[in-house]
Amino acid sequence: MRIVGGQARGRILRLPKGCRVRPTADRVKESLFDILQPLEGECFLDLFAGCGNVGLEALSRGACFAGFVEKQKRLGDAIRTNLRLLEYEDRAEVVLADAGLGVRHFVQRGQRFDILFADPPYDKGFIPLIVDWLKGGELLTESGIAVLQHSVRETLEGTLGERVVLADQRHYGDTVLSFLKIKEQKESLL
Repeated sequence: MRIVGGQARGRILRLPKGCRVRPTADRVKESLFDILQPLEGECFLDLFAGCGNVGLEALSRGACFAGFVEKQKRLGDAIRTNLRLLEYEDRAEVVLADAGLGVRHFVQRGQRFDILFADPPYDKGFIPLIVDWLKGGELLTESGIAVLQHSVRETLEGTLGERVVLADQRHYGDTVLSFLKIKEQKESLL
């Protein structure tokens, strides 16, 4: 696994031996960042971070901060190692917790993100849960965007509600990237 663009382009990422992860494929990652550019000065959250592949890519491409939420200690340690090797430690925070506790950690601190990327285990029912976290309105900045990587078998139908809008969706074989935004709340004239 490697960084495909930005300042650290071509650098190989270290992974713990024997660790089973499903990293975002280089082709999908490159497409994702082509869509999201520019990243200069953006705050990025990598939920279900795994080895941190996507958040590290965001830092390489100019994000000013990346939060990583991963529950497996070995993977969290690998993220920290890669942050140190790439010299991004001062622009990142790794939270060792399940995604819900990680989200709560950042919300309690008042940290908001311009981009949230979530790549939960496929077909395990996490998508509606992530959408619910977005509905609270405390995680993303006003112009923020959430990108959910999920299986083509998982649908967003019935999960978005009134506040969350599907802005775009891209298919890459069995993988789908869904781009979500929060609707602006209009003040009532009454």
